[in-house]
Amino acid sequence: MSGGQGNDDMTDFTRASSAQLGPGGHWRNWVGNQSFIARHMAEPGSEDELAALVREASSQNLPIRVAGSGHSFTPIVATSGLLLSLKNMQGLVSADLDRKRVVVRAGTRIGEIGRALKEIGLSLANQGDIDTQAIAGALSTGTHGTGIGLGCLSSQAVGMRLVQPDGSVFDVDADRDPETMAAAQVSIGTLGVISTITLQAVPAYNLKESLWRDDFEACMERHDGLATNNRHFSFFWCPVAESRHLYCLPDVAEVSAVKREHDVCEMKVMNLTHEPPYSNEKTFERVAYSSEIYPIEYVPNFHELEYAIPVERGKEALRQIRELMLTKHTNCIYPVEYRFVAGDSGMLSPYYQRASVTVSVSGGPGIDYWNYLLDVDAILRQYGARPHWGKLHFNRAEDMPSLYPRFHDFQAIRRKMDPAGRFLNDHLRNLFE
Repeated sequence: MSGGQGNDDMTDFTRASSAQLGPGGHWRNWVGNQSFIARHMAEPGSEDELAALVREASSQNLPIRVAGSGHSFTPIVATSGLLLSLKNMQGLVSADLDRKRVVVRAGTRIGEIGRALKEIGLSLANQGDIDTQAIAGALSTGTHGTGIGLGCLSSQAVGMRLVQPDGSVFDVDADRDPETMAAAQVSIGTLGVISTITLQAVPAYNLKESLWRDDFEACMERHDGLATNNRHFSFFWCPVAESRHLYCLPDVAEVSAVKREHDVCEMKVMNLTHEPPYSNEKTFERVAYSSEIYPIEYVPNFHELEYAIPVERGKEALRQIRELMLTKHTNCIYPVEYRFVAGDSGMLSPYYQRASVTVSVSGGPGIDYWNYLLDVDAILRQYGARPHWGKLHFNRAEDMPSLYPRFHDFQAIRRKMDPAGRFLNDHLRNLFE
């Protein structure tokens, strides 16, 4: 999954005007596993206000980070300096219907983008199973949906405006400067503060979703065909009956040959359709506009690790994780989510030039799950695993060049755009310095 249902009121930021940084305060993410106290907090309402705040913070030698909507499990937001929220910078700025490109403000939630696109006859090509994330944060961490021929959300970005440490604005355009765009697509907020994003949309479409339950081995046998023959295919492997309830997954036994609830895969396919919208709770099928089908609601009761590995190694890796959970870590019972993502050109993308499957595992709050995550990391590391930047992971600086072939190119661009490291924090320095 890509996060969870956030609480817009988790933090009471102080609205700043001009270059007044305002008082600081406490911030926590949506699941509560990350929190810190920032010296200053601010909610700019325009690019000019944002630029003035960044310029003032830089003049005071303060580090700067952006909070997004708080869906990351890692300490990427943490700062002792200026913490920005872009919740007042939302909405559609403009649309080029001929080129099917739209400009959106960085704080716009993914669900709002979908609703705005529907009004003008467009859709996102793909999106994840949570739509309450701010678009800039989702892009910057490598958020994705599923579909073996479909890229992650950031692969739909063809331009953005980045506020630099001195308050100037760098306009990135994929057509004019594909190199910088490849760095900016997934940058974890290290190249500047995103003000607006230009997205390549597609003509509006409806999706038909079908759910059912399969035996694990049956799922593995059908794995390749289901991935190839459906626009979207994903599943949750549930080790025990309780697993399904932890993610509020529906009971599809009525439409499934498999009636048991342990060691099963909760399956989902979605395909383009011209059928009119409908929902049938007895058959677990529904048809709706694209962005109305994608989202799932999650209860914030988990801490998640997710890695991307080559698609051809997915089944092998999943078998190892299944064995680990059934034998060694039997108290770790959250479903394993398994999805497909096409390769892309983002220098720090988990899917850089590699068709991938993503394997997601979670630990429950109050349970000592760290050794479980370390064991999962050891398994997936064998396959050149790259992390979703908003999920728990164990990467270090020495891992980066081997995992990301263009890491040094990214570093050169980052150091040029932010030579003093204003947009880094301790967590990111452990990766980039």
